Amino acid sequence: MVLEGRDELVFFAGWPIGASKTRTSQTNSSAADGDEHLREQGHEGDAAIGPRGESWQTHGVDRTGVNANSPSAPVVTTDDSGQAGPRLSASGPAALASAPMESVAQPPLAARLRGYVALTKPRIIELLLITTVPTMIVAERGLPSWWLMVATVVGGTGAAGGANAINMYVDRDIDALMRRTRNRPLVTGLIQPRNALIFAIGLEALAFVWLWAFVNLLSAVLAVAACLFYVFIYTLWLKRRSTSNIVIGGAAGAAPVLIGWSAVTDSLAWAPVLLFAIIFFWTPPHFWALAIRYEEDYSAADVPMLPSVVSRHETAVRILVYTLIVWALTIAFIPVGQMGWIYGVLAVGLGGFFTYLSVQLLRDPTTARAMRLFTFSITWVTLLFAGMALDQLVRSGL
Repeated sequence: MVLEGRDELVFFAGWPIGASKTRTSQTNSSAADGDEHLREQGHEGDAAIGPRGESWQTHGVDRTGVNANSPSAPVVTTDDSGQAGPRLSASGPAALASAPMESVAQPPLAARLRGYVALTKPRIIELLLITTVPTMIVAERGLPSWWLMVATVVGGTGAAGGANAINMYVDRDIDALMRRTRNRPLVTGLIQPRNALIFAIGLEALAFVWLWAFVNLLSAVLAVAACLFYVFIYTLWLKRRSTSNIVIGGAAGAAPVLIGWSAVTDSLAWAPVLLFAIIFFWTPPHFWALAIRYEEDYSAADVPMLPSVVSRHETAVRILVYTLIVWALTIAFIPVGQMGWIYGVLAVGLGGFFTYLSVQLLRDPTTARAMRLFTFSITWVTLLFAGMALDQLVRSGL
């Protein structure tokens, strides 16, 4: 299917760096309803960059192509043929000859800083860190030192942020085609691709050094390995080629439990491996439920995310299968992780309701039911790991 309302891109030095004001306004209107739920849930939500939701390049440019702040300055835009070039203001060629050549206005520093933060996908990082600290508490069988927890969270945030930024750099072409992602800073031109890549690699390097210096080498190696897997295996290889993209790629999102465990013990064991498996098998039903809502986006970008290439019924069947596996793994963690009754009750109850929602989706595979399942999947992982931490803190007497 073809996604309507696609942005007209402004080109500068060969890179697509933003949308025209007319198309941006249309996009903001058509995408508002579709993205509102994601912003509320904190899953890859993209905040508007400029005033009134405009991308920064269009601020101060009127519909005639004149820079409202400097009427004599030409503005680079695209004509009907798609060729970029200066559109003259009412002052004509003489004004162009005497005016400084400025292709686009420089975005404010505050906007650029917000853009760099957006590159890291902070909402996704929050979801990843939900699993890190509880895992550390289980590994310690109590509360680890505050400094160790802070150092691990800071290093993990940097490592995940660097990986996410590289992902945005690679995917900026398809991000421009999808309603859910077309306001990201590399699509709007708020951040230039070269700068984004330098930022991402620098952040990843700093995270490695930080974890090595303040946590341990094993945690640092696991964090960088997760980044490399996410970038090369998922983003560059699987995402655009296989319907198993999110299944295999989910290994990167499961790495924080390994990092958290190794931060405390400087080793790995069967318990963190089982936690890794729980998150690994949780990722597909979590993401496929979201992808049902945006199946047309993935079709437009030619990304073979499962709901865009198979029927909703088949997608719901696979969601149910993975949900049952996750439920079984969470129960198996009771003896393996030496957990108590608090975690046991939560594992059984949360898994049962997760399965119930998956069965509902199978019977009636609507977008509304898919989004209800997606929303609960976030609640599920939050409550399960919070209960895991509480279980250990209570048993340790804290």
